[in-house]
Amino acid sequence: MPGVKTNPSLRVRQRMVHLLVLIPVLLAAFLAAGALSLHAGMPRTQKHESRHEIDQLEEVWRNAVLKANTAALESLLADDYMAITPNGTLQTKDQALAVMRGGLVHITSLDLSDRKVRFYGTTALVTSRAELTGTTPAGDLSGSFRYTRVYVRDEHGAWKIVSFEASRIRGPGEHK
Repeated sequence: MPGVKTNPSLRVRQRMVHLLVLIPVLLAAFLAAGALSLHAGMPRTQKHESRHEIDQLEEVWRNAVLKANTAALESLLADDYMAITPNGTLQTKDQALAVMRGGLVHITSLDLSDRKVRFYGTTALVTSRAELTGTTPAGDLSGSFRYTRVYVRDEHGAWKIVSFEASRIRGPGEHK
């Protein structure tokens, strides 16, 4: 408004508030751009090699599950590994290995399809579909599942599984 004077200290405080609001937004945008450029800047041959490594590790995981090979599974899982099972429970590395050692879960077939692998710097995100036949102490485990597995390259350059989540695919009209 013409002729209305504002307090200079009020204007300074208003600018400070605007900066405090703007800084996190700019920081988030900067970090997102950096994460995207890590992936975008990865040479094509390196992307191909990393994809090949992840595909091989997915096959090692599949075989370990089918053969109840705890040594192979132990080498794949990071120490801070955490899984969310199809029934929604959390499972640590030690718990996953104990289930396998105890013979509580028997997987007789595991066919994987529709695998997609995406890279974000030193992280690989794998999604896939699994057709599984098996049993648990609670009964039949057979069915179709979607899963997400997260690999992170450790300080030695090895890919380790840090997270896994599986969800049952329900058919039309199917309930829990």
